[in-house]
Amino acid sequence: GTQVTLEIHPEDSSPQLIKRLSLGKGSQRLRGHDNKGFQRTEAPRSPGAKDLHAYPWDKSSLKSMPVDLQQFEKLDAYALKVNVRNSVEELVKALLKQARTDLEKVRAIWMWICHHIEYDVVGYHNKSQLSSKPRDVLQMGKSICEGYAELFEHMCSLAGIQCKKLSGHAKGHGYKTGQTFTGDSDHAWNAVYLEGRWHLLDSTWGSGSVDDSFTKFTQRYNEFYFLTHPALFINNHFPDNSNWQLLKPTLTLKEFENNMLHNSNFYTLGLLATHPETPIIQTVNGKASVSVDCRPGTLFMFKLEGTDQHGLMTLKKHGMKLDIYPQKTGSHKLEIFAKPSKAEASDDVYKCVVEYVVQCESVDAAMRFPRELHQPVGPSWFSERQGFLRPSHREPVLHTNDGRCSLTFTLGKDISVLTSLHTDGSSLAEDMGRRHVLQIHRGNQVELKVHLPHAGSFVLKIYSKKKSDPGNYDYIFNYLIRCLNTEVKWPAFPQSYSKWLQDYEILEPLSGLLPANRNVQFKLKMHGIAKVLVQADNTYPLTRNRDCWEGTCNTSGCREVSVMVHENANHNYYSQVLKYEVETQ
Repeated sequence: GTQVTLEIHPEDSSPQLIKRLSLGKGSQRLRGHDNKGFQRTEAPRSPGAKDLHAYPWDKSSLKSMPVDLQQFEKLDAYALKVNVRNSVEELVKALLKQARTDLEKVRAIWMWICHHIEYDVVGYHNKSQLSSKPRDVLQMGKSICEGYAELFEHMCSLAGIQCKKLSGHAKGHGYKTGQTFTGDSDHAWNAVYLEGRWHLLDSTWGSGSVDDSFTKFTQRYNEFYFLTHPALFINNHFPDNSNWQLLKPTLTLKEFENNMLHNSNFYTLGLLATHPETPIIQTVNGKASVSVDCRPGTLFMFKLEGTDQHGLMTLKKHGMKLDIYPQKTGSHKLEIFAKPSKAEASDDVYKCVVEYVVQCESVDAAMRFPRELHQPVGPSWFSERQGFLRPSHREPVLHTNDGRCSLTFTLGKDISVLTSLHTDGSSLAEDMGRRHVLQIHRGNQVELKVHLPHAGSFVLKIYSKKKSDPGNYDYIFNYLIRCLNTEVKWPAFPQSYSKWLQDYEILEPLSGLLPANRNVQFKLKMHGIAKVLVQADNTYPLTRNRDCWEGTCNTSGCREVSVMVHENANHNYYSQVLKYEVETQ
């Protein structure tokens, strides 16, 4: 009363199946008389032309057939609650109560296995004690990939669905960029036959992940490996029998080894491509460049050997560009992370999406960046979203020969700006860093004038808040400013106080350090003021000329000069708005 399937293969093909049939004492029983109440399943047929998908990926769908996950919500919730462990047959019967179509049956089996079978890290290290028989896997509640795949195949065949266990090489845990694959296959997964063609899935990887040392399994469901598009599945699964790639053209093992590994996060975050497409890159004159294409609204970060100090990353609307300047020769691991900018709180973490190995033969020491530099550098869609529109400088780095530069933006409504300048070493204390940048507001335009205290590399940081918000300023973005001219030595701008309003403007003197024993010309743009005095050793009133207050002051005999304003002619109360230092003789 037992039905046995015999498969005949040409002698040069892999003997994988013969091995399985002789092993599987349990597998003949599946379709035998124990099978009460289950329909018989035909033997799986080999993939043909209609099963094949074009390679490379056409960027359309992550799945090999249209799947509406919302329609599965009820079925998924039901499958998770089923708690039958006494026999595989009983479990399948219970799961099929809510499943009508073949797709729903496969989905229920998939959801149950991914959430109820754990990866057996102990068994992985001690395979002799391990059984991959479906009955044992169910009772133990854990297994390695072999057991997941056999249980999946067995449950599908009980449900009357053609399913096949596949084996091959996988770029899974322990995979090192650029490694080659030799010897026996190291992973198992399944193909299922739905709606007239074959589809691929991997319930081991759907259930969670193992840490690098293979000692701890973390259950974390991963939708990506359910009916994955074959042109994406080939990224990290290479079957022993190339027909089961379900691709046209098929890839060789060499191509599989050399291809970039994009993990499931890469695709679930909507990323599309990376350049270069090879995982190992060489620096040219100390520099290597990488870029990622994606759908709009993705934020990125990177780590080169664990730090983001040795690179310049710029955010683009459809991706990011990264120039890397390793400061040591040799091989370096480069990891790139991404997250959606409008993330739910649960997704608000950067996930590693791609890894490179950067091989560096010579170091470009001139490209050492200040520690304060934040990635990404320069303006982007993100700074625009925060209200910094139409930047005069779109590039991340500004070069200045005379130590001065000026940037302009159109500001969104109700925005207050704070800026600071930073460099390595102790030459610029925090309060002085603020005073080397001057803000000039004209309508909704802001100009940032920067005067560098000396040659070198500086970071200009830009913060903002809503004027109506009492809270702190938020960091928005930064620029790198470089000056090689060692003659440069600009003093800070004058210190301003709270009564100096945002739309006031200093026309002269711009330098916060005035010469001693000189007459200095003042010209300040202010409105709504009754009187202006310049307080040095003596007091010098300024006179109003249209919207400017002008006059001279003599700096003899004093160390500092203050500008005082009288807001109301009827009060005799003055407020200090600006303070200048005077050079010592």
